Amino acid sequence: MAVSQHQVTPEQPSPTQRVAITELLRKIAPVADELGARFEAAGHELALVGGPVRDALLRRPGTDVDLTTDAPPDRILELIRGWADAIWTIGIEFGTVGLRKGDHQLEITTYRSESYDPRSRKPQVEYGTSLHEDLRRRDFAVNAMAARLPGHEFVDPFGGLTDLRDRVLRTPGRPEDSFGDDPLRMMRAARFASQLGFAVAPDVVAAMKDMAGRIEIVSAERVRDELSKLICGEHPREGLALLVDTGLAEHVLPELPMLRLEIDEHHRHKDVYEHSLIVLEQAIAQEEDGPDLVLRLAALLHDIGKPRTRRFETGGRVSFHHHEVVGAKMTRRRLTELRYPKDVITAVSRLVELHLRFHGYGTGEWTDSAVRRYVRDAGPLLARLHKLTRADCTTRNKRKADRLRRTYDDLETRIERLTEEEELASIRPEIDGNGIQEILGIKPGPLVGKAYRFLLEVRLDRGMIGPDAAAEELRRWAADQGITGTDEEAS
Repeated sequence: MAVSQHQVTPEQPSPTQRVAITELLRKIAPVADELGARFEAAGHELALVGGPVRDALLRRPGTDVDLTTDAPPDRILELIRGWADAIWTIGIEFGTVGLRKGDHQLEITTYRSESYDPRSRKPQVEYGTSLHEDLRRRDFAVNAMAARLPGHEFVDPFGGLTDLRDRVLRTPGRPEDSFGDDPLRMMRAARFASQLGFAVAPDVVAAMKDMAGRIEIVSAERVRDELSKLICGEHPREGLALLVDTGLAEHVLPELPMLRLEIDEHHRHKDVYEHSLIVLEQAIAQEEDGPDLVLRLAALLHDIGKPRTRRFETGGRVSFHHHEVVGAKMTRRRLTELRYPKDVITAVSRLVELHLRFHGYGTGEWTDSAVRRYVRDAGPLLARLHKLTRADCTTRNKRKADRLRRTYDDLETRIERLTEEEELASIRPEIDGNGIQEILGIKPGPLVGKAYRFLLEVRLDRGMIGPDAAAEELRRWAADQGITGTDEEAS
């Protein structure tokens, strides 16, 4: 088994990598060099560090400019006042000062180390005086490289270049020490596996398994942010598999490992965990404008209700009745605990609830009324629901897959036709509340809402029938209900 803490012979960048670093520095020069000279003249160090250096070496696009220094935060403020165009101190309690100079935004962080008290969710920050020690406390060796300013000296004491070449994630020191300092780094390992497609060193994986429970002391918001970055990475399967295999998922997303349902010769059914990962990948393949967090979460979680609804039927069959309804409630609860925004929670849980609706379409038996209701219920999520439904087909039976695809093509064609004819995206009755009051001779109140809902059902069932016909339907309904103009508060 590999060991993370070992003697490394620091490499120097290849000519190509040197060009990449030079290009990065050129993008932010003369700002970075000017700032570096300013710190140097005051007797302080300054270096470009971490993700920007890594991404430049990998030729990945990036916008972050992260700098590190031996100057404490108050001294940083002294050195940049009058030079920076704008300054913000939202992270100053953790040693970070932000600034804008021209078109560039930079963050400067004092050399530091972080550690967690076993009973606390907040890290304790201690400032340092050495770039080498600052790099040692970073999460992974690939993030522990720096370029000093203004001289551009490349600093790589822990073999980050070698790890970039080998596409592996190691910690600069012992992984147990690194994860003890900040348990969130275990989530970052999975996130970088997703974003970079890197393997994780065996001793790092072992430490994650041993220390998975420590993630519980980290705030839900920090865990959520890492999970979102993981899910929106280029290789989310690798990151999610690492969470499940190390036991971290049991603490942050326990519904995911529960999808690994028992499969035996008596109870044959799909591997729901593997199916969910395939659905996620097939949903990603349909994205058009970059990662869609809502779609990806819905694809990953669409079947989480299956373990709770699994029933063994006669003949070896297995059923999961109403798992979409149960799953929607579970999704809402889990995303709420992870402190996701309300709009994300509502959208994802609604997609989970609707993901099976299409299977009632059969071979096109739905009436136009049913199609309208499908569109109405999906609302602004319709485009995502199309993608999720298509992604949910993971059968290896090509004939069945082709049939499902053609059937959904037919549904989408019908939706497009009805949309052109009836503006389905904004389905509403042909008579508004004021019209209802005028026709029935009633005043504002609950009865208007009841009449409005009746007209909406007419609209969904019969499409556009015209205001006159709708008014006649409204009068007929009012008569059946025994409603007259004097029944203003009738129920």
